Amino acid sequence: MRKDKSSVSKSSSHEDLGQFWDSHDLTDFDKQTYKVNFDIDIKSEKIYCALDKKISSQLQSLADDRGVSPDVLVNLFLQEKLQSFKSRKKAS
Repeated sequence: MRKDKSSVSKSSSHEDLGQFWDSHDLTDFDKQTYKVNFDIDIKSEKIYCALDKKISSQLQSLADDRGVSPDVLVNLFLQEKLQSFKSRKKAS
């Protein structure tokens, strides 16, 4: 848990912050907000791979069940698998 608190909600956890904004509207806090500038550096690359039709169907169904896109699910699966390979390599 973070030690600092949100300036508007006074929340100190992501869960409390989420609950606060689920029941409040940002426009109610206009006078407490200020303009900020920031850069976002998203590093992603698209690689297209052919999938077996059955795998593609299962992937789409599982992604739908979890409320995410198939892209997100594939990335999560690949991250887990790659981490598993790294862990095994370090152990040997």
